[in-house]
Amino acid sequence: MGLSRGWRSRYLFFVPLILFLPLILSVSRLHQNSIPQKESTRRPSKKSDHLVLGPAAGQGLPNRLQCQGLKAMNKIRMRRMGQNLQSSGFVSFVTVYTIYNSSLKLDSTCTDVVNVGNISYSKAERSMAILNTFINFVQVSMPSSSVIILTDPASEFSLNRNNAAVVPIQGDYSRGKLMLQRIRSYIAFLEARLAEHLEKLNSFNHYVFTDSDIAVVDDIGHIFQRYPQFHVALTFRNNKDQPLNSGFIAVRGTPDGIYKAKAFLQEVLDVYGSKYMKASRMLGDQLALAWVVKSHVPFSAKKFARHEAFLGEINGASVLFLPCAVYNWTPPEGAGQFHGMPLDVQIVHFKGSRKRLMLESWNFFNSTSNMADMLCLILKSGRTKYDF
Repeated sequence: MGLSRGWRSRYLFFVPLILFLPLILSVSRLHQNSIPQKESTRRPSKKSDHLVLGPAAGQGLPNRLQCQGLKAMNKIRMRRMGQNLQSSGFVSFVTVYTIYNSSLKLDSTCTDVVNVGNISYSKAERSMAILNTFINFVQVSMPSSSVIILTDPASEFSLNRNNAAVVPIQGDYSRGKLMLQRIRSYIAFLEARLAEHLEKLNSFNHYVFTDSDIAVVDDIGHIFQRYPQFHVALTFRNNKDQPLNSGFIAVRGTPDGIYKAKAFLQEVLDVYGSKYMKASRMLGDQLALAWVVKSHVPFSAKKFARHEAFLGEINGASVLFLPCAVYNWTPPEGAGQFHGMPLDVQIVHFKGSRKRLMLESWNFFNSTSNMADMLCLILKSGRTKYDF
């Protein structure tokens, strides 16, 4: 009897297992079948390189560019002040540019090829195409301005443009230290300009230091007349951690302006070297810039939230803060939190993967010769992520 009771208790232990086994197996099959479906739903979210011609972001909002298809429906506020600048100086755009692996010699047979419209670019070719597009926009929007390209003396590239000059400056242009070297190159350039002023006191240039992936879509020379007090101008955004963008730094071309701009950049360089050498190679200069500004100018969240220019003082230098929304506006990647393009945008900054869009916008402008319609293309396609 005791033996039979033991076997019976063991059988009772397996009864629930037998009853629930089919259910467990069915749930397992269902889970396995759901995995490919999840993967298939993720694939469409892969970066796309085509235009999205849906409803424009910012539609109906005041002070935003309104488009119908690729046609601008309202007038953009274009300033044409370049003619008046001849009495007080010209504007030169200064950028740092170098080519890595220059032994490729702009080889179009490179496997890393990207297509923009009907044109195929190798990695080196598209880099040069972006630089040339940068010069093209300056030439169209500010015909009396010139472009100065600071580069590594070892960097081999040719540039035959009437309004552009290449200035070699010694330094370490490696990828990891390019942002650090950019500040050093700016300082070396300003030192040379300051020395020139000992001989030419009556004529001068204003300078705008920028990244090469920007499009100047309007004449920004007016800032030197509208704000005659500043020595250095920076662009700000409503971002607590990175309130300033180093892709735009304007310097008044007077001896006093150049001297104080050089001293300001030297302080940024010192902070970069002492505090942010371990930061991302693309962030160290912006973090150093923000540290210097916050240590001298009381940080006001309200000022940085408003899209209005304001002045501050740093070690005797008058610093003008200009809103990124106008002077350093970046097309968004994806439609999230995108409220359209400001009507008074002056400079469009094609950061990161948006560089393809920079080339597309220039090609479109070439075919239309209409800046407002070109901005509509940026407005539309800027909501799409790019592989570049």
